[in-house]
Order: sequence, then C-alpha cells, then structure tokens
Amino acid sequence: MTGVPEYKIIFETEKKSNYAVVIPVINEGKRIISLLSKFQKLNLKNIDLIIVDGGSTDQSLEKIQEKGVDTLILKLGLGKLGAQLRCAYHYCLNRGYRGVITIDGNDKDDPSAIPQFIKKLEEGFDFVQASRFIPGGEEKNTPLTRKLAIRLIHAPLLSLSSGFQWTDTTQGFRAYSANLLSSKDINIFRDIFNNYELLFYLSHIAPRLGFKCVEVPSRRSYPKGKVPTKINGFTGNIKVLWTLIKVITGGFNNK
Repeated sequence: MTGVPEYKIIFETEKKSNYAVVIPVINEGKRIISLLSKFQKLNLKNIDLIIVDGGSTDQSLEKIQEKGVDTLILKLGLGKLGAQLRCAYHYCLNRGYRGVITIDGNDKDDPSAIPQFIKKLEEGFDFVQASRFIPGGEEKNTPLTRKLAIRLIHAPLLSLSSGFQWTDTTQGFRAYSANLLSSKDINIFRDIFNNYELLFYLSHIAPRLGFKCVEVPSRRSYPKGKVPTKINGFTGNIKVLWTLIKVITGGFNNK
C-alpha cells in the first residue's frame, strides 16, 4: 500500500478486543517498562496492547511480552514518529479494530484515562484527545516554555483553523475511530507524514470534515531534571512551529 512504510511483525497474539492501544517507542529505556507496569496494574480487559518500535538499540524491549504486550511491530522504512504511527494504523485497520488509542512510550501520561477514551469511542466520537488543561485534568512539572507555547500558540491556532476548541494539541495521548483512520478524505497514508505532521494535521482536519471530536481530562507528568522528549533545542522547536503553520494553512490537506 502506497504511503505505508515497510514494517515487520516481530510477534503477535490473537486479536481479542475491538480496541488497540498503540505505543510508539525508540530507546525509551526504563520509561517504557514503567509504563507497561502501570498497564499491568490497571488490568484492562478490553484492549490489545501494541508497541511500534522505530528502531530501538537499548534492549528495552527484550522482555515486553512478560509485561503484557500483545504485538510488537518494527518499522523498517524511513521516517520517525509519523511513519511509526502509519505502520501501526495500517496494521490495526487490517486487523479490524474499531478504534485505536495512542500513548507515548516515555511514561509521561497516565493510562488510567484509557477507559474514558473507549467510552467516548463507543458513544460515537471519532477523535478523543487527552487534555491536562480541562477540568479534571492535571499537569506536573510541565516546562514553562512548553506550557506557554501550547496555551498561547499551538492550541489557539489549531482551534481557529479547525473550528473546534482544542486545549492540548501537542501530546500523542488520543484515540481515533477506524472510520476516521480509513477516511479517504483525510488520507493518512501519505509519505509526507514522517514526524509530528500527522498529529497536528488530524487535529486540524478532523473537525473541518465533520468528525465528532472531544477532549477528556488526563494527567501528564514530566520528571524533574532532563525532559524525555524527541523535540530538542531551538531547531526542533522551529520545525514544530513551521509544521504547525503549514498544517493550519492547508499545506497537508488531501488534494
């Protein structure tokens, strides 16, 4: 399929649920083990847990089956986060999941919000976004520059362009219906979505095309000290801003 990076299924178990939780990772070390331990404590019965690896070399994924992971996918093609997500979405659509929830592998998000995502998908919503900034949400140690960028630039501009009032637009803790992911009008399977473009694009385009969107409260915690993030330095932040501008001006809209 054009627009789907090459990937390899390292292991998989029989599909047992209507919903998949996808965790994109690359060299997350102890953070991914900590996150998987939280999933084990929650003991969620109505999800299949899928990891899509961007090419980790830190041996952090050696014992993840013991932590309850159902499927491990390895991205072989080019690209970063957006390419990983396209691999996972292709896999999930082929397996017939009704919805897909994504959560970052760096252990900043609290997976206890996942039942709320499933509830909203069952109610007919197509896009469910976690937010630490709405009533019931919680944030901890959010870097001030990042918080200001989200609250004053990123979320307001995507709200304006999409027509939906978003409050927390940079994080990947969200859920999509299979109907949205397979939409030919949205067309997620394009090679232009290699990094953060797909996350921003879906927040922009889904409301514009009439898909039902909603935010749910969540907890997002940053550790003290070095922030676990793939967005680094001045150059990284400029790339994020440039991507946002291109998204809101229609640069990624399906032609």
